[in-house]
Amino acid sequence: MLLFVLTGITTWSQQDPLSSNYMFSTLTYNPGVAGTSGMICATAIARQQWVGFAGAPSTTTFNVSAPVSPFKIESGIGLMVESDQIGFDSDINISGIYALLVNVGTGKLGIGVNLGVVNKTLDPDWYIPSGDGFTPPDQDPLIPVNKESFVVFDAGLGLYYSTDNYYAGVSVRHLNQARFSFTKGEPYLTRHYYLTAGYNLQLPDPALELLPSVFAFSDGRALQASVTTMLRYNKKVWGGVSYRTGDALTGIAGIELFNGIRLGYAYDFPLSGIRRNTMGSHELMVNYCFDLRMGKSRTKYKSVRFL
Repeated sequence: MLLFVLTGITTWSQQDPLSSNYMFSTLTYNPGVAGTSGMICATAIARQQWVGFAGAPSTTTFNVSAPVSPFKIESGIGLMVESDQIGFDSDINISGIYALLVNVGTGKLGIGVNLGVVNKTLDPDWYIPSGDGFTPPDQDPLIPVNKESFVVFDAGLGLYYSTDNYYAGVSVRHLNQARFSFTKGEPYLTRHYYLTAGYNLQLPDPALELLPSVFAFSDGRALQASVTTMLRYNKKVWGGVSYRTGDALTGIAGIELFNGIRLGYAYDFPLSGIRRNTMGSHELMVNYCFDLRMGKSRTKYKSVRFL
């Protein structure tokens, strides 16, 4: 049973980390987002998945982007830092981001690329029961024994189109599928494909807006999608529910505080068999956008994106 759990954790650790607040942190998955809001935006997300489950995923993500115009070319630049820990696997992903911005119709198209490095560290701590029938890890050609750490180059591409009322984007992470030269086995970063879209529906009450969105990703073998509906009041308070296929039902809530600082919280109630061993997943989000030319946060905006 122990080996089964550890094997499951190792398999999952090869996937990109989840986020229930994906609509606040699209830049993490799609470099085409950089600069499209016209403001300097920073977002931090901390996620503790499967609370109470030993070795459960713990993820911290930070990204920041800004519009720039080098040589009068409308562009966006950004930085993304992602730390993901699961079992004895610890990954750190750092990427620089550039997006070329093009006016298309009533919206803006971002054509982005991210280039960076991924540091993967394995620090195993095995418990092998005594007795016959149990193979020590040092005798298995695929099981790491000592701590190992490697850094590889990583790249991604993305397209992102946004208007005042809707947005849509497609992207790919780990485009080069970099390999790690561990002493046992040679794992690699699987290429991941992302699709996201959302709409801002104004309700008859001018203070209320309905914000439906969808987020899907695949590693070429499995597909997972989240469908979310949120209600926003006076552009200051929001709440809603999200369903992640085969995984969890999520409650989302948030508020905008003074000077444009936004705080959000999401709770995942697992729907799979793992719910017998966990109290669910918690996620906290902090977001802040401001216009440097104005010296303050833009207090009125129409975009469905909270960026």
